[in-house]
Amino acid sequence: MGCTSCATGKEGTPKGCKNNGTCGTDGCNKLTVFDWLSNMSLPSGQEPFDIVEVRFKNSRKGFYRNTERLSLSIGDVVATEASPGHDVGMVTLTGELVRVQMKRKKVALDSDDIKKIYRKASQRDIDIWAQAREKEGETQKRAREMAIHLKLQMKISDVEYQGDGSKATFYYTAEDRVDFRQLIKDMAKAFSVRIEMRQIGYRQEASRLGGIGSCGRELCCSTWLTDFRSVSTASARYQQLSLNPQKLAGQCGKLKCCLNYELDAYLDALKGFPRTDTKLFTEKGRANCQKIDIFKGLMWFAYEENGMHWHKLHIDQVKEIIAMNKAKEPVASLEEYEGELAEDTKTNFENVVGQDSLTRFDRPRHKKRRRRSNKNNKQKQSANATSDTDPSKRKPRQKSQQRNRRRKNNKGNDKGNATKA
Repeated sequence: MGCTSCATGKEGTPKGCKNNGTCGTDGCNKLTVFDWLSNMSLPSGQEPFDIVEVRFKNSRKGFYRNTERLSLSIGDVVATEASPGHDVGMVTLTGELVRVQMKRKKVALDSDDIKKIYRKASQRDIDIWAQAREKEGETQKRAREMAIHLKLQMKISDVEYQGDGSKATFYYTAEDRVDFRQLIKDMAKAFSVRIEMRQIGYRQEASRLGGIGSCGRELCCSTWLTDFRSVSTASARYQQLSLNPQKLAGQCGKLKCCLNYELDAYLDALKGFPRTDTKLFTEKGRANCQKIDIFKGLMWFAYEENGMHWHKLHIDQVKEIIAMNKAKEPVASLEEYEGELAEDTKTNFENVVGQDSLTRFDRPRHKKRRRRSNKNNKQKQSANATSDTDPSKRKPRQKSQQRNRRRKNNKGNDKGNATKA
């Protein structure tokens, strides 16, 4: 669902709000929750829920209590309680659905951490908030220069000013612990505001900055993904992927979140497979598992004496051999079971896109030579035809014919004279 600021511009060019999934109009914001209870009225005698959900810059959201009983709706700009001063945010959810969201995020209804809403933001509050937002880019640039001057091993990725402009929160990433006490003193002196440093992970940084993934689409964390689940190398092992850190890592330097998307399907498929550490005992020797194919249900085994020669078996055949080993029944060899597994090597290509042939562009090169030779023959034939029709080119040819006739006549006369003599 796109908003007016994300629609196309003139001549079909994309306009884009460039907020990386946190659109200001809340039409295509990744944190927007569809209020499916908005058209339902409350039972008689029940008061509306007094807590609303408010969103601030980027992915920061919070629950605030409506103690003044203001008539709030989604999209209203409100002034909320902060420490110190007040902050300005946008209402993203109201009503009974807020209770469900609090239960989902494990926030108690009677918690003392829930602050209150002062009022709907006035024009003066919005002007001060807009002026503070305009200073964030320059503040971030100067803060990075100060950190480089102090030789601190940290990266300041974002800056967020409070709604009243009295406090600035600096988000940074670092691998080790950083002593930034001197940096806070310098920034407080330069910006004349209260400074707060907040460390974030590399995934949160990628979510804030945005980008294009290896799949060609925008990053999931910057468009629709709101929670970060742990990703381990076991997810890649279950999916039979090579443990190459350059291919498995995303722009944040961590394992890609999409490794978990199909993991459940692979785990369900692996339930029907025997364990990979299972050994098969035959009269020819003991065999170990070398490889499996989850989609086709195949397993490859190799004898310990000859590990280079693999034998392909179906999982039903492997289970049968395991059952015979448990019953202590003799198994001759794996070759017998491998012969039962017929291979269908025939490949049928279907014309699914209206193309005549898959090799329509694979034309041999010698055809071009034939074409060239045909062109040369045509040129020679045309030259001969023009020489027969053109009188200027016919004369030298007639002279040569007359000379040949004279020579023949002379030779005949010489032979006649010789015979008479």
